[in-house]
Amino acid sequence: MEISREADTLRALYQNWTDQMVENPDLTIANLRSMFDEWGQPAQEPENVSYKSDHVGGVEAIWALPAGADTSRVIVYTHGGGFAVGSADSHRKMAGHLAKVLGVTSVILHYRRAPEHPFPAQIEDAVAAYKALLDKGFKARNILTAGDSAGGNLAIASVLKLRELGLPLPGAVIAYSPWLDMAMRGETLETNAETDALVGKPILEAMAGMFLGEGTDPLNPLANPLENDFTGYPPLYINAGGAETLKSDAERLHEKAKAQGVNVTLSIVEGMQHVFPALSGRAPEANEELGRIAAWYRAL
Repeated sequence: MEISREADTLRALYQNWTDQMVENPDLTIANLRSMFDEWGQPAQEPENVSYKSDHVGGVEAIWALPAGADTSRVIVYTHGGGFAVGSADSHRKMAGHLAKVLGVTSVILHYRRAPEHPFPAQIEDAVAAYKALLDKGFKARNILTAGDSAGGNLAIASVLKLRELGLPLPGAVIAYSPWLDMAMRGETLETNAETDALVGKPILEAMAGMFLGEGTDPLNPLANPLENDFTGYPPLYINAGGAETLKSDAERLHEKAKAQGVNVTLSIVEGMQHVFPALSGRAPEANEELGRIAAWYRAL
């Protein structure tokens, strides 16, 4: 599969991180966080989007505010990074592009991270921010949850938690390359091991260990969204790269949600790496995907 030269910048960045982790197996969590904050580099700065620091429901956050956006609509964006690395800052451009193409605002959460704060701290923060937006007057149907990788898990699982709490559910959910299965049963973990430049079983096992802590079962339905019934779930858009090890998680979620009557769309883009919308504004593959998401959202 031929990919664009621009798209290869993401593979190269991931390979660089992998090489550093292999060469320095004793990197501290502070070292890893510093390295993964480079995740913001591949995306171009979205034009006519301003940013504002804030606290929403007690959670540190960055607002992405596209010029002319419908300010009654908001994306609650949860960043990726295995629940332990990544930040609102590393993902603000990616979330800014998504907000701009949908014509809405976005609040990017700097939720508490593992290992200092294991499960369920991350979901608690996402729920607290959502409740605060309802209190500010946002209508549930005008809120979307979205996220990538571990943040894709949170975008999905936080809605399951909202359902459990009896709160009104958001109007839609968007998950980029979601990492869902803490038991790591997906077949593409093996079949795509050679083509994924970043995500392999060892890194997932380390991140899952930090996230789950001592007492959480990897099949806990809020830590592992695949262990849920999705009946009555909001419209759901899932994507993944054809080259990534977590493709199975996206496919299994799509299959399960579809079987349970959810309005669900799955987009697999061949040759792409994990969280390829990190290339928003730079690579044609990411920009075309944003166009598909915008068309999906407009049709809801």
